[in-house]
Amino acid sequence: MAASFRSLVEDYPRYIKSFELFLERSSEHQCMQDFIHNTLPDILASIGGGRPIFNVLGVGSGAGEIDLGMLAQLHLKHPHVKVNNEVVEPSIDMLHKYKVRVSTTPGLDHINFAWNKMTASEFEKHWQEKNPGKKMDFIHMIQMLYYVKDPEATVSFFRSLLEKDGKLLIILVSGESGWGKLWTTFKEQLCNTEISQCVTTGDIKTFFDSEGIPYHSYELVSQMDITECFTEGDPVGELLLDFLTEVMEFSKNAPEDLKKGVLGLLRHPDCSKEVNGRIMFNNNLGVLVVEP
Repeated sequence: MAASFRSLVEDYPRYIKSFELFLERSSEHQCMQDFIHNTLPDILASIGGGRPIFNVLGVGSGAGEIDLGMLAQLHLKHPHVKVNNEVVEPSIDMLHKYKVRVSTTPGLDHINFAWNKMTASEFEKHWQEKNPGKKMDFIHMIQMLYYVKDPEATVSFFRSLLEKDGKLLIILVSGESGWGKLWTTFKEQLCNTEISQCVTTGDIKTFFDSEGIPYHSYELVSQMDITECFTEGDPVGELLLDFLTEVMEFSKNAPEDLKKGVLGLLRHPDCSKEVNGRIMFNNNLGVLVVEP
């Protein structure tokens, strides 16, 4: 990322505000919920080997909405099984929201929650010290590989924790999405080199293919209304632009040629389409399911 830019994640309140706006403006959670209800049950059917207790690990679990949806489907498929659920999340705010959600959701008596306020790399070190031989039946990493230094090493470590019939689920933006086009075009100007912010499922597939690791791949159709991005000075548009570029106050801080280039690409048919006068950004997600 250009030295003059500050990453949006450095201003946590603004990041959260922009993220909540993104969820409100996109069908992201809806397409994930559809996948969880319609496709995930068949993926979960074969895990566990008849054991009475399943070990589940969520890496970057956020406020727990998606986690609890997956745990509900796991319970429907394996109704007599107890679950040890490890939650890994570095944000104290998100962990608090997750705990509140658990306390107000009925029917979770079969689940034991363990809370780990740490990053994926901190958890890796912690796990190797505390539980070097312990294996997991189901691990999920949803929209979190952008925030690690080495996605391939991170995926390899968590895959190494799987039971022989375990499953690792990864969700990221699709390489074919508007995000993929934006990052390919403006990687040098926008992407933070400290983390792997611009990673897509396309990158992880390339890694799996190079290592001969088999996987199942799914594409989730999603879109995001970015219409206000094209009205200069619109506060909603500015917040959305911050989220899209991960740059704090992008419209104020970006050089004019970069701003023009980004806005031009966002409006291009490769990234967006016009629907009833609104500009809808291609927010498609990719899902990868891997075995040991």
